[in-house]
Amino acid sequence: MTLIELIESGARQFTDAQVSFGHGTTNAFDESAWLVLWCLELPLDTLLEGPESKANMPLAPVDTARAAILLEARVTSRKPAAYLTHEAWLQGVAFYVDERVIVPRSLIAELLVDGGLDYWLRESTHTVLDLCTGNGSLAIIAAMVYPEVVVSAADLSSDALAVAHINVGKHGLQDRIALLESDALQSPELAANGPYDLILCNPPYVNAQSMAELPPEYLAEPAMALDGNRQGGADGMDFVRNLLREAPQHMSPGAILVLEIGNERHYFEAAFPRLEVVWLETSAGEDQVLLITRESLLR
Repeated sequence: MTLIELIESGARQFTDAQVSFGHGTTNAFDESAWLVLWCLELPLDTLLEGPESKANMPLAPVDTARAAILLEARVTSRKPAAYLTHEAWLQGVAFYVDERVIVPRSLIAELLVDGGLDYWLRESTHTVLDLCTGNGSLAIIAAMVYPEVVVSAADLSSDALAVAHINVGKHGLQDRIALLESDALQSPELAANGPYDLILCNPPYVNAQSMAELPPEYLAEPAMALDGNRQGGADGMDFVRNLLREAPQHMSPGAILVLEIGNERHYFEAAFPRLEVVWLETSAGEDQVLLITRESLLR
């Protein structure tokens, strides 16, 4: 069997089983290619088209069998591929992941790397807070993009912080990223590290109806990182309401808050109809990530 035949076979398995995507890939072929290349210890950017293509590379039976087992596990477990490989990529940066954290996919990372926030930052921007840090990916990317800043990365989950600790060490950023256990903004240590010039937050924001309709791949992730209704609401905005109320006291003059709300713009605008925000353009459109200044929050 050749490399491309194995990948296409996996893609057919995924399509027939109606597995869901969205944790690093968006379709059956890319998901299969990711798993096959990882399993065969080939670079994930291995060319499958063109004059330097490796598509027709013959595979040893033992390698084919090993990859087939992984492809079958993706179907039977319905876990995101990253949980099977314990590796996820975000903006070209590799991160360790397991079931203690959601698979990193925040569009805020795109804005950091592409300079989408630079207009709003100042020469005095030195303190960054990544709230709901999960596996630490946004904190790490922010530290990489802005070498002069120090980052506090906070999460309520001690399990998530254990994974973030692995990733901070993996990228050698222990001296610039402080990992803090905090229920939203409540930690005294979090307050002591501020005020913050930039707050990044990809919070739990999924509304109750959408939570009830999530496919198994998303149900494999920690519910507390997704469910935005844990205080009794239904619109997914429970965490966000508290955040916007408390954030100004943790922000320096001129500071900004960058908030991801996914497909929940309708619910966000219904909850905060008078709040002045800036919607930021990403590869997913202009309705998934927003920016709020401290002054707008105070008004």
